[in-house]
Amino acid sequence: MTDVKEKILLGGVKQRIHYVTDDPAKPVLLFLHGGPGVCNRHDIMTKHRNLLDTFTIVTWDQRGTGGSYYGVPDETLTVERVTDDAKELVDWLCEKFSKDKIFVIGGSWGSELGVWLITRYPEKVAALFGFGQVVDNIRNEEISYDFTMKCAVEENDTEAIRKLESVGPPVMGQYKGGFDGMMVQRRLLMKYGGYSRQPGKESYWNAMIVPMVKSREYSFTDLIGLVLGYKRVLIKMWPDLCTTRFPETCTKFDTRFYIFDGRLDMNTPSELVEEWYEMIEAPDKDLIWFEESGHNPMGDEPEKFKKLLRQKALAVVAEENCRI
Repeated sequence: MTDVKEKILLGGVKQRIHYVTDDPAKPVLLFLHGGPGVCNRHDIMTKHRNLLDTFTIVTWDQRGTGGSYYGVPDETLTVERVTDDAKELVDWLCEKFSKDKIFVIGGSWGSELGVWLITRYPEKVAALFGFGQVVDNIRNEEISYDFTMKCAVEENDTEAIRKLESVGPPVMGQYKGGFDGMMVQRRLLMKYGGYSRQPGKESYWNAMIVPMVKSREYSFTDLIGLVLGYKRVLIKMWPDLCTTRFPETCTKFDTRFYIFDGRLDMNTPSELVEEWYEMIEAPDKDLIWFEESGHNPMGDEPEKFKKLLRQKALAVVAEENCRI
C-alpha cells in the first residue's frame, strides 16, 4: 500500500496532495473539491477509501486553502489560474503513474472547475464526473434564494424571513454583505433541506466542520490553512465565478462527461442541470439522477454512487486504446 501526503509545485505554489493506491496500475481518480476553498480530503480518505478496489485515489487542497494556504498571492486566486493548476496536476499524475489519461471527479465548485479543465485541456482526461453540478451561477443563486424564502414563509419562520430580507435577493449572483450575506442564505438553505435531506446535515457544523476535525486527515497547519483560507478564497474568487454561464460558453466537449446529480439539490439547483445536459455534445455523456440526494449524492447515496462510478470508469478503460 502506498499512502503519501506531499506538496508539489503547481503554478509556482507548493500545494498539498494526498494519494493512496494498492496497485499503481489501477486507473487514477483525481477529486476536485468544492467551495471554492472547502477541502474534502477527510471525506474521501475516510468514507470513500473503498474506491481503492478500482482506483488510485488522489485528493488535492487547491491553492489558498488547507495545506495549500501558504504563500499564495491574492491576485492568483482566479478561475483561470486554478484551472491551470489542475492541468499541471493532471500532467504530474500521468507522469507519476505512467498514464496517458486519468479520471477526474468534481463536486459543486469542483464540478465547475472540471468543466473548465476539459474545455481547455481535454487531452489527458479520460472522463469527467460531476455532482452538485454548477451550470449558471446567477440563475443558481436566484433559484436557491427563492427556494429558501419560500420554505421560511411556509414554516412561518419570522426570524429566517427577517434574515433573508436583510440580505435581499442576490443581484448578478452576489448577496448584500458579500460572503456574510451568502452564508446567511446557505445556513437557512441547509436548515430547510436544500443541501441534504439526510439526518445530521442541517447545519455546516455537523455536515462539514465536525467531520474535518474528527478525520485526523489534516495536520495542525493544514487546519489553520482551512480556517483562514476558505473565506479568503471564496471572497476573492466569487465575482469570477458569477460570470459562469455554461449554456452560453461550454456545450461541446472532447471528453466523456457524466453527471451524477441529486434530484433534491437546491444549492446548485437540479433543474438547471437538466436544461444544460440536453445541449451538451461529447464523445459520451450521461445524466444519472439520485432521487434521495441533495447537493452531495456521493455522501447521501454512497453505495449507489460508487457502484455506478466504478461501472462507468471501467467501461471507459475497456474502450480506450491507451494507458488509463
